[in-house]
Amino acid sequence: MTGTRAAGPLLLGVRHHGPGSARAVRAALDTANPRAVLIEGPPEGDALLPLAADEEMRPPVALLAHAVDDPGRAAFWPFAEFSPEWVAIRWALARDVPVRFIDLPAAHSLAMEADADRDDTEGEQPVPVDPIRVLAETAGYDDPERWWEDVVEHRTPGSGEAAGPLAAFAALGEAMTALREAYGDGGHPRDAVREAYMRIQIRTAAKEFGDGFAVVCGAWHVPALRTRTTLTADRALLKGLPKAKAELTWVPWTHRRLARHSGYGAGIESPGWYEHLFAAPDRPIERWMTKVAGLLRAEDRFVSSAHAIEAVRLAETLAAMRGRPLAGLSETTDAIRAVMCEGSDVPLALVHDRLVVGTTLGEVPDTAPAVPLQRDLTRRQRTLRLKPEADEREIELDLRKDTDASRSRLLHRLRLLGIAWGEPATGRGSTGTFRESWRLRWEPELYVRVAEAGVWGTTVLSAATARAESDALAATALAEVTALAERCLLAGLPDALPVVMRALADRAALDADVGHLADALPALARTLRYGDVRATDTTALGGVAAGLAERICVGLPPACTGLDAEGAEALRRQVDGVHTAIGLLAGAVPENADGLRTRWRAVLHKLTVRDTVAGVIRGRAARLLLDDGHLDQDAAARLMGLALSPGTPPADAAAWIEGFVGGAAGGGMLLVHDERLLALVDSWLTGVPADTFTDVLPLLRRTFSAYEPGVRRTLGDLVRRGPAPAGATGAGSPSGAGATAPGFGPVLDTARADAVVPVLRLLLGLDERPATTEPAHHDDTPLGETA
Repeated sequence: MTGTRAAGPLLLGVRHHGPGSARAVRAALDTANPRAVLIEGPPEGDALLPLAADEEMRPPVALLAHAVDDPGRAAFWPFAEFSPEWVAIRWALARDVPVRFIDLPAAHSLAMEADADRDDTEGEQPVPVDPIRVLAETAGYDDPERWWEDVVEHRTPGSGEAAGPLAAFAALGEAMTALREAYGDGGHPRDAVREAYMRIQIRTAAKEFGDGFAVVCGAWHVPALRTRTTLTADRALLKGLPKAKAELTWVPWTHRRLARHSGYGAGIESPGWYEHLFAAPDRPIERWMTKVAGLLRAEDRFVSSAHAIEAVRLAETLAAMRGRPLAGLSETTDAIRAVMCEGSDVPLALVHDRLVVGTTLGEVPDTAPAVPLQRDLTRRQRTLRLKPEADEREIELDLRKDTDASRSRLLHRLRLLGIAWGEPATGRGSTGTFRESWRLRWEPELYVRVAEAGVWGTTVLSAATARAESDALAATALAEVTALAERCLLAGLPDALPVVMRALADRAALDADVGHLADALPALARTLRYGDVRATDTTALGGVAAGLAERICVGLPPACTGLDAEGAEALRRQVDGVHTAIGLLAGAVPENADGLRTRWRAVLHKLTVRDTVAGVIRGRAARLLLDDGHLDQDAAARLMGLALSPGTPPADAAAWIEGFVGGAAGGGMLLVHDERLLALVDSWLTGVPADTFTDVLPLLRRTFSAYEPGVRRTLGDLVRRGPAPAGATGAGSPSGAGATAPGFGPVLDTARADAVVPVLRLLLGLDERPATTEPAHHDDTPLGETA
């Protein structure tokens, strides 16, 4: 029965993670004082229940079950501070009352999940019934969360219930009985098996405790647990169930993963809000507005006490207007938007993320079971003071410091193992090899990834080494091996490098595809570059890299002919990568530096003058030579003139322009500062026939749209003003027939320019401030006035 103490156990049907249900469960247990408590959950977790009373256990936490032979096959049972099941567990442990899990064992549920994935359950699947939504719609609500707040969360102890705390469970049980009669299993076909197992466990408890025990489970299951069936019938439902060996432990969880949008089936919309309702001793709205005000002030927004007071008043007024017993989340949100956020949803999104959902990450004691790899990772995290956190954060590492270098190696090793705790980010500081930036965020699912990676070793170092060796032997492409070599060096895996190097030498000797070689070289060059920073011997890598570079120099010119547009663009990107790589190799392998540079320059010169080479590659080769100072402006203008001559098909000419001034940094500024090149482009573009203009337009748009808005605006001004007059030079010179651009004079006024030098030197701290307080006098126009 539910909510009364007639024959049978006390069935407490709850909403998972509902603070109202949690308060009601605590009150019902205090009233009934049962001899034992049974909880919906996997029975293999019974041995872990005493840890829930440990002082170091801080929700949200979850039971993690994974299949021993397939650690990636896993399931979680989350608990928050406001979860009714957690409240019941803590209540029982505090009073030495026996407490057990009674749901279907994880050994069966994991195996059933695997079978379901293999079968792929062909055909349409029934849409599961959301009982809270159905009840809300029946009551005339369009928002199930608002209905639940009104009928459950806003109920307070002693609110006039004649039957005491059990009455709410009785009412909810009756509602669920009606829903089960109407919807059957509600689209949850496995519930019949689970409920059969729970009934068997209830019969076992009845033999031990009589009727003096309580069952805390989802309200949906109450009608089925109340139904009288035979033991034989229940056992028949369980016969032949698949089984897998499972291991369980406690792991930290997050409020974000309790939220429904995370994909968690029993998730709720607002874990942080529910935690607040459960923990607030009184005046929850006032306390909530105080939290919000504190958060916004911490983000440098002006929010005063008056704002908080007005927000409370508005929330209460909205609740009265909407006929609600108390202000709920929707009223408080509307009030915060209007009063504290000035109608903006931008700061409101911060409130939703930080408070309504919440960023809390739970903690579990060290005594909780864990795979050896997890224990080693935990030790490393503590030693390096790199605490896992649910909030995303960025860290800057200086690899010259021992601690930062060790942190870098740990993060790279975890990435190699598929444990994506950190991702490399673009740093705010130096871009040199001595600095790294990482974006860190710990998710509960990473505990599963750690369990999966445990097959490679018992420590992070040994596991990463074994995984790298295995990946090297399994790699089929040369670029895969060179990328792996780079990752091994970054992760500090010296024992794996010999295996990777043998695989690299084998693949490089057999691969004659210039594209593959070009893809492989940049990673090798970066590896050699990092070697100096990480004190790694990269002599063998240097020899392999030099050999690849030589083969690319020989094979690249023939490979650049006969390409379609897509192939030419791909090879253009590879030419960029090889050019950068050879620049790095020249510094990392000094004995071959001059020879490599000379041979590569010869290849680029050859590409610029071959008509059979794709236009985008010829243009890029010319640009690379120009940037490196091995092609003067006159030669560049001559090559552009040839490429844009009337005899060149417009599509080929547009491709040359894209290669020369597109993609590479500073392409637009090159045209700004060299009006000869700009004039050539302008003249060619205006001469493109109308019937082919639409064909070249996408290429041109792609090229020029990549420029900064200011660069595009300046180019437009220069083209609109026309060619520069004779004798005018420089990017700031006038470019029309005697016309001047806004803000520019016809020539440089050196006297006015010199007038600001003393002030600039003073601002930059190059000169000391004059001792006199009298204003300085100058012959030039005073600062701040215009001539």
